Amino acid sequence: MFVADKWKDYEILYAGKGEKYERWGNVKLLRPDPQAVWPVIEGGKVTSMDKVSSPDARYSRSSSGGGSWTRLSQMPSSWKISYDSLGKKLTFIIEPTSFKHTGLFPEQAVNWDFCGKLIEDAAAKGKKEIRILNLFAYTGAATLSCAAHGASEVVHVDASKGMIARAKENVAASDFTGSYIRFIADDCQKFVEREIRRGRKYEGIIMDPPSYGRGPSGELWKLEDSFYGLVNLTSNLLSDDPLFFIASSYATEITAEASGQILSLGINGGRVDAGEIGLPVSRMGINLPCGSVARWTPK
Repeated sequence: MFVADKWKDYEILYAGKGEKYERWGNVKLLRPDPQAVWPVIEGGKVTSMDKVSSPDARYSRSSSGGGSWTRLSQMPSSWKISYDSLGKKLTFIIEPTSFKHTGLFPEQAVNWDFCGKLIEDAAAKGKKEIRILNLFAYTGAATLSCAAHGASEVVHVDASKGMIARAKENVAASDFTGSYIRFIADDCQKFVEREIRRGRKYEGIIMDPPSYGRGPSGELWKLEDSFYGLVNLTSNLLSDDPLFFIASSYATEITAEASGQILSLGINGGRVDAGEIGLPVSRMGINLPCGSVARWTPK
């Protein structure tokens, strides 16, 4: 497992019985997590989340679908936290949403550091053109990391204009407004197809496709049906001297090993390392699984 254990502004305090109790800076949140399938343990004994948590807000699911937050303190509606990525300070705006999310997936820090090191090492060896494509880029954490570590260009693509707006705010909050970042609101597959026709190439590619959704014509899109084709298509954008191709997945139907095999089959040559990604649960001494990642490198 790749464990994101370098955080200072974030931690999972307890996880169990389908919930996780987290600290985001000075704000504590309690929300569901389907991977927390074990009991809550305190001092070697089984207890309840209510006895070990005192959240500022709690998310509860509705029996009719969806859910909502219940605020239990005078917490702010949004706030900032930071992450030290190999000496680069990345700052993010956190805002609980009606979909349970907060605008950031902290487990992805393992990938921010991985990409950052490869970019820095390549630049140190004299590589001047380091172009990164970030697909399904959400609020731009990976975009921000690649820019901070010295990428000459980062192309950030997401279908949601709202997510792109938040990504721009995260870049501004981290004081990287001078970095060359292109923000594009578009369907990711359609964008890739156009980039292939334009003959564009990238030294690094990052993708974090959703488990399911709707295509540009309203068709149902399932990751397990489309993952290989998307990887194989996008691999055509790798330059002749690439650094990496990273594909994350939160689809329970696709294991880390399956993701790795997809990259091995979809990209010619190179090496693939795959595994679950996770976060430490500080008060319980365990790690919470949070999806998976497959990483391709040329050797």
